[in-house]
Amino acid sequence: MSRLERITLYAAVESPFPHRVRLALEEAQVPYDIISVSLLSDKPEWFGKNVYPEAKVPYLVYGGPKLNPGDAPSPDTLQLPESLVINEFLADILPSAKLLPADPTLRAKARLFIQAVEAKILPAFVAFFFQGKPKETLLDELEGIQNKLPAEGYVVGEWSIADAAFTPFLMRIHAILKLDNHPPMMQEGAAKEAFEALRSPRFARLQKYMSDNVARPSMAKTWDEAVIQKNFKIRVENMVKTGRINSDISTTSVH
Repeated sequence: MSRLERITLYAAVESPFPHRVRLALEEAQVPYDIISVSLLSDKPEWFGKNVYPEAKVPYLVYGGPKLNPGDAPSPDTLQLPESLVINEFLADILPSAKLLPADPTLRAKARLFIQAVEAKILPAFVAFFFQGKPKETLLDELEGIQNKLPAEGYVVGEWSIADAAFTPFLMRIHAILKLDNHPPMMQEGAAKEAFEALRSPRFARLQKYMSDNVARPSMAKTWDEAVIQKNFKIRVENMVKTGRINSDISTTSVH
C-alpha cells in the first residue's frame, strides 16, 4: 500500500483498547477520524447494525470516504477489529513511523512483551478492581511486567506498539487507585495500599517508565485523567445495578 488511505477509528475514551490504537496513530503522526462509541451505556444500534456486528471497539476502517456516526463503511474498505491486530497493521503500512523496530530480534521481543501484557494485566485488573481479589493479584503481575523492561527507555529501546499495548492499562490503574470510591467488592483499604505500593521503591522502574510515557506528545493528546476517573465512577454505579463492568465484560468473566 503505497498511498495512505483515509483512516477512521471507532473508539471509546473510557477503554484502554482503543487508546492503544490512538497512541500508535499519534506516534505515526498521520491524520485520522474518530467516531465515539461509549461503553458506559447501551451502544448505539447503528454500530452493530451498520458497522461491526460484534459492536466492539476499537474498530478501524481503512479507505473509503469520510464517515459519520450511523454510516455503513464501504465494502471495498479494509475493516479491522482488535487493538493488537490494528497496531500491527499500522506498523506494516507506516514503516517510516517505526512503530515496530526493523531488527527481527527486537520485533520478537516486542511481541513477546505484548503477549505477556495481554495474558496477565487485563485479568489482574478485573480480578483486583471488580472481583475482590487481594492487591498482590495486581501488584505481582505489574512487577512481572516491570521485570521485562530494560534498565531505561521503552520496551525495546525506542518507543513501539509494545508500549502502546501496556501504557493505557498502567495509566488507568494509577488514575483509578487515586479515587475515594471503588467497586463495593474491593477489599477495604486495598486501593490505598496498592497506590502506595506503586509509589514505593519496589516499583521505581515502573514509575520512571510511566513518567517517560506521560512526557510523550502522543500520551498528552490522548489522555485525560479527570475524564477517566469520572467515567470509572459511572462504570461502578452501572456495575452495581447490572453486574457488568461495561457492555462487553461482566464481573464474573474476562473476554
